Amino acid sequence: MRSFRSTMRPWSGLVLGMVIACNAAREEPPPVALPSDAATLERAGPVVVEAEPPVQAGLAPSPEPSRAPEPAFPGPDDVPPTHFEGREIAPPMGYLGASWLTRRERDAEENTSLLHQTLRVQPGQTACDVGAGNGYHTVRLARAVGPTGRVLAVDVEPAMLELLRDLVEKEGLHNVETIEGRPGNPRLPEGACDLILLVDVYHELAWPEPMLAAFRRALSPQGRLALVEFRAEDPEVPIKKLHKMSKAQIEREFSPRGFVLVESFDELPWQHLLFYSRDDRGRDDRARDDAQ
Repeated sequence: MRSFRSTMRPWSGLVLGMVIACNAAREEPPPVALPSDAATLERAGPVVVEAEPPVQAGLAPSPEPSRAPEPAFPGPDDVPPTHFEGREIAPPMGYLGASWLTRRERDAEENTSLLHQTLRVQPGQTACDVGAGNGYHTVRLARAVGPTGRVLAVDVEPAMLELLRDLVEKEGLHNVETIEGRPGNPRLPEGACDLILLVDVYHELAWPEPMLAAFRRALSPQGRLALVEFRAEDPEVPIKKLHKMSKAQIEREFSPRGFVLVESFDELPWQHLLFYSRDDRGRDDRARDDAQ
């Protein structure tokens, strides 16, 4: 699970935090039943968002964020929902859990090699890694798009982006651009992304509604959004229930908001891999087709 939060903790707790975070997502005794949809409930306290953070340059100039007036992004004084479409929004892991993202056994547990084969990223494309964390998937995307392509790596935590830039430099890659996003705004350029990849991060987004609208606007006409989430339908997946999603819940959140499911890959050990594209039909047309 990757970070998408807007506050930082002191670096003094880094070592202890990494040890704790490595087990933070593992399964524990089942929690009490989730409450029903309570989208109007408030979190304890407002989201803390600093004034207009700059887009941080990676190894190439960062793109300008979309300046179109829609969607309306939440402001610093807006309180995020605790639930969305009946789902409790999970808390983010935070940068102190960076070691979980690069644990040695990750490929064996999640088969990330198969995941990237299935993404079918092509040279010259623009791939967007949202909730990029310390760059585990970013470097793989950068190799896939090659020197004629680019990767936009988005995270809200500057500390994560620093770790990512260090990794990209170590790997000798020069086609990665970093973007310091906001909890409700990924700051992706409009129509630029041939692929938007979200690996175990969507369920932690504090503002799903405006983020979905922003993702849709950021997709190129033939672009795809690849959503990877731990399977809620499978009790054998050793992840807390709050950090899992079912296909039915994903569809409930994506389909009414201008996305159409174009492919489902079910061969990963623990996770769903769902591909969505833009559904450019009007809302009334979608509702009519769904009813037929």
